Amino acid sequence: MQNSDNSSPATASAAPVDNPPRRNRFALSGRSIAIDPRREAARRDLADVRLADRVFAPHYAAPLQRVTTKPTVLRFARDVDSEQLAVLNPGEVFEVLELSGGLAWGSAPAQQLVGYVAAADLGLPA
Repeated sequence: MQNSDNSSPATASAAPVDNPPRRNRFALSGRSIAIDPRREAARRDLADVRLADRVFAPHYAAPLQRVTTKPTVLRFARDVDSEQLAVLNPGEVFEVLELSGGLAWGSAPAQQLVGYVAAADLGLPA
């Protein structure tokens, strides 16, 4: 590709910025803290955005609050055979961070546990 040399020069903004918006910045300072994967919603690939000041992850997600529609098993891992952490009662809140393969991964605030539940049990498409 060739440069057309018809670019216009950049112009400065007419209005000075006296109070730029405040930014929250996070700096890496040493090793990541050790977390309990049953209590903190952080995996190697994804973490709850509320943990961004403590945990590094390639992606962060804001939780989507859903309510269980029936008794729902909370499991430690995706596998049906994985450890059952709790049974969520109908009407309990589950904070969804990821939907994949008919499962929702996130946290159950009432139990302070993190795991997988069936998406259909939250009224979400399977």
